[in-house]
Amino acid sequence: MLTVPGLCWLCRMPLALSGWGICSVCTRALVTPAVGCPQCGLSAIHRAVPCGRCLQKPPPWSALVAVADYVPPLSGLVHQLKFSHQSALATPLARALLLAVLQARRTSQLPRVDRLVSVPLYRRRHWRRGYNQSDVLCSPLARWLGCDYQASAVTRVRPTAVQHRLSARLRKKNLKNAFRLELPVKGLHIAIVDDVVTTGSTVAELSRLLLRSGAASVQVWCLCRTL
Repeated sequence: MLTVPGLCWLCRMPLALSGWGICSVCTRALVTPAVGCPQCGLSAIHRAVPCGRCLQKPPPWSALVAVADYVPPLSGLVHQLKFSHQSALATPLARALLLAVLQARRTSQLPRVDRLVSVPLYRRRHWRRGYNQSDVLCSPLARWLGCDYQASAVTRVRPTAVQHRLSARLRKKNLKNAFRLELPVKGLHIAIVDDVVTTGSTVAELSRLLLRSGAASVQVWCLCRTL
């Protein structure tokens, strides 16, 4: 029986493996991290040492890996995954994030992690969207990297306002005591996986929760880092 090959989401060329969603050429083009600080991910002179901001006031996590800045075509794919019910994009975007993590391990000696943690949605928002975009990124990543992942590790215990509509000050206040840890993390090296990190308020709140609970270290992995 003949099968119809899948087409790349970007260049629309046939795929050798339809499940990948984005061809290898376009995937390599997506993984273009800007020269940024290895800890906060913001613009810096080079990737080898933390920037002046992090030396003066380091974030609670130890390293940040991003596929690229929030620019087309990646920004459009992330928007479709998050707001247009295109869950089929989860695997190709997780693959791009995997390549960024492996590249960081080669070039920056990024330590391996024991467990992935997704950024939880409040149950009402999860129901409306149909899935948690961080969860569908974590599932294939954990399988490929051979590390632990349980979607229930952290829950959001109260509804919060949509972060991208708030100022940096209000984002931090909005998330105070919004999360609860459901699984032990003592001694574990953790990576928080999110789609977009802007001010970093969400991943900072989660990082502090994990570290207070005994996590050995926390990294942040995201598709896009932006301001």
